[in-house]
Amino acid sequence: MAENTEQIRLIALRIRDLRDIAGLSIAEVAQRAGIDQIEYEAYEQGSTDFSFSHLFNIAEVLGVDISDLLTGESPKLQGYILTRKGQGLNFNRRTQYHYQHLAYNFREKLSEPFIVTVGEDPADVIKQAHSHEGQEFDYVLQGTLKIVLGGNELYLKEGDSVYYDSSLPHAMYAIEGECRFIAVVVKEGAKA
Repeated sequence: MAENTEQIRLIALRIRDLRDIAGLSIAEVAQRAGIDQIEYEAYEQGSTDFSFSHLFNIAEVLGVDISDLLTGESPKLQGYILTRKGQGLNFNRRTQYHYQHLAYNFREKLSEPFIVTVGEDPADVIKQAHSHEGQEFDYVLQGTLKIVLGGNELYLKEGDSVYYDSSLPHAMYAIEGECRFIAVVVKEGAKA
């Protein structure tokens, strides 16, 4: 838990510094990222954990790669990146989510590929849904995933997938244990 707290603090510092460099106010970044200003202020203070979609939106507003926020370093590789099993960039978002970024060091990515492990919601309560620009593809590797997508409840089992407009509010969690899935977030305006 202490590692996650330190990670949140470092991300908060990077966001605040990048916002200052960009010459944007807290209100401007919050509004452009589609985040309530009070919630955004808590992010910059490091007093609350980030949702991935909010990190993604903040990175877009600040004109940086999400890796800049997560690691403090800009991606350097081009041509290709090889990620061996278990060697992606690990980071946790909120209590239930663990991400492994599979191409964090590739420059000018058109998409963000992850392996996500999510736990079950013990209260079986619909989580606060988030949205972000672009599109998303999720493919279940193991377990059962419940996705609340634009008000609809979808249940995906191993081998199932869903592709959607990620501006639709969405939240996900496992049913009966953990679920591992591949998530690919396609950036808005990405061209092949």
